[in-house]
Amino acid sequence: MSYVKPWLNMDQQLDQLQARGLNVSDREKALHCLQRMGYYRLSGYWFAFRERSGPCCSLDKAQRGKRQDKGETLALDRFKKGATFQHAVDLYVFDKGLRLLVTDALERVEVALRVDLSHTLGRLDSFAYLRAELFHGSFSQVLSKDSGVTRHHEWLGKHAQLILRSKEEFVSHNRLKYGLPLAVWVACEVWDFGTLSTLFGGMREAEQDAISTRYGISNGRVFASWLRSLNYLRNVCAHHSRLWNRNIVDQPKLPSAAEMPWVAPFVNDAHALARCFLLLRMTRHLLGVINPASSWPQRLKDHLMSFPKIDHLGLNLGGMGMVLDWETQW
Repeated sequence: MSYVKPWLNMDQQLDQLQARGLNVSDREKALHCLQRMGYYRLSGYWFAFRERSGPCCSLDKAQRGKRQDKGETLALDRFKKGATFQHAVDLYVFDKGLRLLVTDALERVEVALRVDLSHTLGRLDSFAYLRAELFHGSFSQVLSKDSGVTRHHEWLGKHAQLILRSKEEFVSHNRLKYGLPLAVWVACEVWDFGTLSTLFGGMREAEQDAISTRYGISNGRVFASWLRSLNYLRNVCAHHSRLWNRNIVDQPKLPSAAEMPWVAPFVNDAHALARCFLLLRMTRHLLGVINPASSWPQRLKDHLMSFPKIDHLGLNLGGMGMVLDWETQW
């Protein structure tokens, strides 16, 4: 298939947006934003301003039927009345601030998780992460159909890469003085959130439960799903991707409302379960354990309340999956 979209300079890009109904009150400022942020990145924010219609006629009958059954619509080229270029910039700036706050919180969660894993595994063996028998069989014994090795084996390959690439002085010191492998309480300092999450997911249930209980979650498998989802959240932020109304692919499991009352509004709410507010609420819960005196919850709440005034375009905090009375529950 040939690619038919032509290259446009920034003046032409702005002309096209205006022709489609996006109001530009300050052309010079808008051009500067395109130069600084890029058309394609900003398009993720003004996409929500576009008019919607039913499935296009170019789809075959079967495809149209499936979309109609799901109640899906398609974005048109023209923008909703009252949409402006500045609205997109405001939404972009809000989203950037949201990602920075999330990154700050997840750094604290990651550091605490390193301590949890290294302390728990270190009690079993100084090099426990190498010993397959200390992990769940599904992680350490079952061979992957794709790679032909266990997930533990794959994890060890990732671990080895992190050690090899590390420029940290403590890694060089331990390699010179003690050689390899590194003790778990040393090695864990080079593991990123994804590496930690994967290793936790492979631990035996007794060790998982021992760690998750510290966070008020009795079932370690539920906590493992939290870590997977928060790793996804971290990756979105690390790659500077749009977050505020993103569809969360790897949705976490929830403990019972009896164990954790704040989850009740999310149960059976498909929209809330698939948006980022649930992950923000999870992060807030974890920080309440890690650092109860942290100002982060209030800072994030203040930021959420600063959401751009674009209700006339049908956009508000509901797009983030906010549940009823979230301010009080927060």
